[in-house]
Amino acid sequence: MARATITPQQLRDHVLTLGEKHPPISLDSVDRTVHDAVGVRETFGPVIGYLSRVELEVDRNVLELLTLLPEVDETDRLFFADVWQPQEIQHGLILDRLQQDLGMDPAEPNTTVISPKVRVLGALSHLRPVQEVARLLYYLTGAATERSAVLAYNKLSAGLEDMGEHAIARTVVAPIKQQEPGHFAYYRLAATQMVQAGVLKPWQVRLTQVLRRRSFALVGVNKPGQDADYGQVVSTLGLEEDLAGFARDISRVERELLWAGQRGMEVPGYVLAALKDAVGAYRDRVATGGAATA
Repeated sequence: MARATITPQQLRDHVLTLGEKHPPISLDSVDRTVHDAVGVRETFGPVIGYLSRVELEVDRNVLELLTLLPEVDETDRLFFADVWQPQEIQHGLILDRLQQDLGMDPAEPNTTVISPKVRVLGALSHLRPVQEVARLLYYLTGAATERSAVLAYNKLSAGLEDMGEHAIARTVVAPIKQQEPGHFAYYRLAATQMVQAGVLKPWQVRLTQVLRRRSFALVGVNKPGQDADYGQVVSTLGLEEDLAGFARDISRVERELLWAGQRGMEVPGYVLAALKDAVGAYRDRVATGGAATA
């Protein structure tokens, strides 16, 4: 069945609806009552810590976006400035407060340091063809990131419910996980609209494929040791049990749009390889008695 054509107005309407229906979550609206702080910390502490750091790094994500897209269009700006950033920062603040309630150290997010590969691509983005490639890469990265978040929050919520920690499951995690699918939908719609409109020429698509394969990184993995932290999240949440399925789920937008010509491809190899490397790094850490990244 052919995919319905997405118009720029539909994309903008989606952003406006997100802003109206899902305002940033107030810290005062959540109930951080925990019955077994030690149990929650030992079971899900690394997950909560990782998610809080990633959510709080949204300010750096905005800096990276402005570096990659110096001529960002109004709908993208409306999304990241008025909807995505305000929502994500509240997610991070709430989770960070929760982890401190559990006796953990506050998050130490990187909010200012832009990676060299982003700076290099950004230096070329004043050229319109390069900026168009960067924009599609931004959408694909966003889609994979938000889909990962949806799956992680679903697993975390279920795990906390099983422990009887209903307050934080229902008033902390549930409201957060309710907002993440709208972010994923934006990136999926925006990427699809670009492809449907034929914005990229064949050589730009090929360049996007090369850059995506070479630059793909799991969300929150920006320095040595954080791959093992990510692997711990995957292992703790039980996502390791079907790693190929997890990879297939988080990469489905790029598989459909970027690799549509690759018949039989279920998972881009670079996505599954990154996940396997992260889980392997975590196993190595456990085997050697190493500590989580500060």
